[in-house]
Amino acid sequence: MSLILPYPFPPPWACEWADDAEWGLSATLSFRGVRQRFRWIQPGTFLMGSPPEEANRFDREAPHEVTLSRGYWLADTACTQALWQAVMGENPSFFQDDPAQPVEQVSWEAVQTFLDRLNALVPGLDAGLPSEAQWEYACRAGTTAPFSFGRNITPEQVNYDGNYPYAGAEKGLYREKTVAVGSLPPNPWGLYEMHGNVWEWCADWYGPYPDGSQIDPAGPPDGSWRVLRGGSWDGGARSCRSAFRYDDPPVGAYRFIGFRLAPGQRPAGEASRHADGQAQAERAGQAGGSDAGG
Repeated sequence: MSLILPYPFPPPWACEWADDAEWGLSATLSFRGVRQRFRWIQPGTFLMGSPPEEANRFDREAPHEVTLSRGYWLADTACTQALWQAVMGENPSFFQDDPAQPVEQVSWEAVQTFLDRLNALVPGLDAGLPSEAQWEYACRAGTTAPFSFGRNITPEQVNYDGNYPYAGAEKGLYREKTVAVGSLPPNPWGLYEMHGNVWEWCADWYGPYPDGSQIDPAGPPDGSWRVLRGGSWDGGARSCRSAFRYDDPPVGAYRFIGFRLAPGQRPAGEASRHADGQAQAERAGQAGGSDAGG
């Protein structure tokens, strides 16, 4: 299969880009001195969900073929406290040992406000959240085992509650808090902490998987709960599996919930109902002041 390159490339918001022999294309955003790298995820087809023989699975993980017809950018880490602070001017996180820790205690609704402001300040970014299918595809990174690291995990690979290992493995370290992003080994596509550390909001409403194969699924048109993926520092290894599905009301904000940015997920010019105009005013008042882009 030939590589599908992003267009435009480099994107207008990138301060630098690279073509890594192991992980492919990346582009980096610099915003008010805070850097965030994004990796280009190629389109492809994969089996979403878990097979019946996977240990400790749930029926709601029904396996089905999914095709993602378009490539997309995805942050190589969860959003940090430093980036949230740079955009929002405050830090809601419970754990504040290091600004490189993931921001947490952020609801899905609060994340939309963050995205509105960031997008207004960085032309062409159009960042949103990944769909649930995009998230699992990137988490698996071409693998089919319960985890991108294989059939099991250890606390040296993933930040979870080591008192609750997966499928009969030995107990291990329980850190009882988040770790700085990029602290643990990446998956085969160069994405860090897709398993554990903090749950990550997805764009979708939660609902049962539809029957049959799907192309670019985006979840139900409405609902009461938003999808979360990845597991966290405060949960067992079972919930860190690539296929594990979790959900919470969009107003939920806990010390184990964060998110990961996905540029290009909002159509150009789209603003969510959460926009309050503040970012537009900030942008007008600091013409040329941001170090984003270029």
